[in-house]
Amino acid sequence: MKISNETKIGALTAITITVLILGYSFLSGNDVFAGSNKYYAIYNSVEGLTVSKPVLVNGFQIGRISKMQLQPDGRTTVEFKIDPKYDIPNNTLAKLESTDLLGGKAIVFQLGNSKVFAEDQDTLKADIQGSLAESLQPIQKKAEQLISKMDSSLAAINKILNPNFQKNIDRSFMSIANSLETLEGTTKKIDKLVGSQTGHIDAILSNAEVVSGSLKNSTAHINGMSANFEKVSNDIANSNIKQTLDNANKAMADLQATISKINNSQGSLGLLLNDDKMYKNLADASNNLNNLFIDLKAHPKRYVSFSVFGGKKD
Repeated sequence: MKISNETKIGALTAITITVLILGYSFLSGNDVFAGSNKYYAIYNSVEGLTVSKPVLVNGFQIGRISKMQLQPDGRTTVEFKIDPKYDIPNNTLAKLESTDLLGGKAIVFQLGNSKVFAEDQDTLKADIQGSLAESLQPIQKKAEQLISKMDSSLAAINKILNPNFQKNIDRSFMSIANSLETLEGTTKKIDKLVGSQTGHIDAILSNAEVVSGSLKNSTAHINGMSANFEKVSNDIANSNIKQTLDNANKAMADLQATISKINNSQGSLGLLLNDDKMYKNLADASNNLNNLFIDLKAHPKRYVSFSVFGGKKD
């Protein structure tokens, strides 16, 4: 059996119209093949909300917005179609919330704790939450202020980082590199010097060790000397120093008295030192004695005579 082209076109047109109707109904929030419960909520403002927007519970979609109707008082009644397998408590709050930064809205059910569930055609309590863009306005202002400060800082940095400043920085880094190179060379020279003088350093350390040993051995002698000095100090401390000093003072006083008598021409020694006459007499006596010795030497027979057989005396 041959089907005409007109029949084919008619059938295709009918199928297309049916698909369009079903698609439109689906996009409008109407569940074509299954029943659903209808709930309502009244809002003062529904900016950003459109038909077919989802109804969510904790991020999970349980239905769609099926209809929106403006009331004479300026409020808007919104109809929700919810899958009948979900029970909605009658004290559930239907919140109009933002879903993105562009201002898109959705209905979020904040389920209540009532044991009584809402029935079909019931009206739920409505609530409107500020948009996400409005909540981000303080952050946006702070971000703008921060960007302004960053612009000022970058401008200052660009002003500082002029060609002359960059040249100075390059010159400074070159100087640092040269200094490090010089330091490295000096370190190598020091390493070489230390390597060449290792024998001398070892000898010096050995001598230092010997000296340390000698000092250690001398410590006993030093301790003995310290003990002897301490003993002498104790003996001096225990002796009768006061009596000795008194005797010394007495001797000094006697000596001073004697010197005073000598100075005052008292006694033979004082007269001898202070009387010129006595000095002259002693000098004359010494001269006479000297002359006597000279004459005795020249004429001994005048003073001494002797004979074996006896002789004549002069």
